[in-house]
Amino acid sequence: MSQPTQRMIRTNGISLNVAEQGEGPLVLLCHGFPESWYSWRHQLAALAAAGFHAVAPDMRGYGKSDRPEAIEQYTIFHMVGDLVGLLDALEAPTAVIVGHDWGATIAWHTARLRPDRFRAAAILSVPFRPRSPAPPTSLMPRTAEAQFYQLYFQEPGTAEGEFEKDPRKTLGAMLYGGSGEGAAAIRARAASAGRTVGVGMVSRTHGMLPNVPIPLPSWLSASDLDFYAAEFARSGFRGPLNYYRNVDRNWELMAAFEGVKVTIPALFIAGDHDMVIAFPGAAEHLANMKQSVPLLRDIQMLPGCGHWTQQERPNEVNAAMIEFLRSLPS
Repeated sequence: MSQPTQRMIRTNGISLNVAEQGEGPLVLLCHGFPESWYSWRHQLAALAAAGFHAVAPDMRGYGKSDRPEAIEQYTIFHMVGDLVGLLDALEAPTAVIVGHDWGATIAWHTARLRPDRFRAAAILSVPFRPRSPAPPTSLMPRTAEAQFYQLYFQEPGTAEGEFEKDPRKTLGAMLYGGSGEGAAAIRARAASAGRTVGVGMVSRTHGMLPNVPIPLPSWLSASDLDFYAAEFARSGFRGPLNYYRNVDRNWELMAAFEGVKVTIPALFIAGDHDMVIAFPGAAEHLANMKQSVPLLRDIQMLPGCGHWTQQERPNEVNAAMIEFLRSLPS
């Protein structure tokens, strides 16, 4: 099997770098934070071998794609517009959308807003969440000592200053800490110390990154980490963090679509050690998801898997996705 090729595609007023492989019906793969097209490296080859045209962009602000400076250039409408524009540039009337982490949130909303262009959705890690009753940041946990990580990301320059000192250390800590192995280790340390773990909380004094050596998780090689580190050393973290700086703006913009359901067939896959599944309210979102996604075919939970679903469990994710894709009307 050949390797994916990369090219720049003009869409929605910016240029996105895309990696692609295979021929056939289009499958669009949307990554999350802090990743790149490379997080889909295992899926590109598998989907191509199964007879699909797999396309994984560096999302707006990431990798070799354009990185607008203004925070307001990273709303949910910009992201959906980028993806619709990719379909136009690829001359594809429709596609199946796949998303993980932030890419999952974008994929859910893309499916809601443009079911005429996206015929099915396979979503990893982040369940569908109805619009909250108040701006999201107003509902995020905070104490005198710590705050939810998305609150830590709000002030421009703060998280960038910590993360950009050593991108390799930053990416290594995040990829290990969010993995099934990292989650198990964190819980074990907390249990031995007789304390509970505050999911997603960041110290107001010490920041987000640990000051101890971090091992590589078993599913990530040193060369994989080198790739990620080089991408963020070149592009920085401002664009990716700007996604979080629009959560309240997105809440305002999406008011007109409250109650609109995802009406296309959908598949949901997550790890039972995923920190997102441990967030307050996540269990209810999972239990009630079919109310908002009536054509939800299945919810698959992967034992021992953490947040980086398609990288930690590529064989299981590939098999589930391909089975789902092949079940769809041609």
